[in-house]
Amino acid sequence: MSSMDNLKNAFAGESQANRKYLAFAKKAEEEGFKQVANLFRAAAEAETVHAHNHLRVMGGVKSTKENIQEAIGGETFEFTKMYPQMIEEARKGGNKQAQQSFEFANKVEKIHAELYQKALNNLGKNETVDYYVCQVCGNTVENAAPDKCPICGASKSMFIKIG
Repeated sequence: MSSMDNLKNAFAGESQANRKYLAFAKKAEEEGFKQVANLFRAAAEAETVHAHNHLRVMGGVKSTKENIQEAIGGETFEFTKMYPQMIEEARKGGNKQAQQSFEFANKVEKIHAELYQKALNNLGKNETVDYYVCQVCGNTVENAAPDKCPICGASKSMFIKIG
């Protein structure tokens, strides 16, 4: 295997470890284990450092314009090809929880592509926009959280402000 293949695999592994450790931290916090939650968060941050290093060495971070264009492509692939197939397979297999998880993600990936396109169209205008993310389905909205999430029905209180 080439160094580039190893970098791609290491990037994927470190990225997954980051997200997994943050989920573990959330659970530890819920169970009252604050110190363990902090350890999971520290390890997650270290995994992010590793992932960013690998991505940089691979040449995966370009100009902001190029990065937005890549993000649009990735999000578009997810909502047009990847998730529709996964939704259908989950439906056929009778796994309603997986199907719902995929459906939530599919709807939100389309929103992400639209938000990235808007950002690309406005690049350089330095407009300030607040983003809010639903902690149930991941719905991402601009300027203010809705009273009720249009994707999953969660209340306004389930949205967190980013930035």
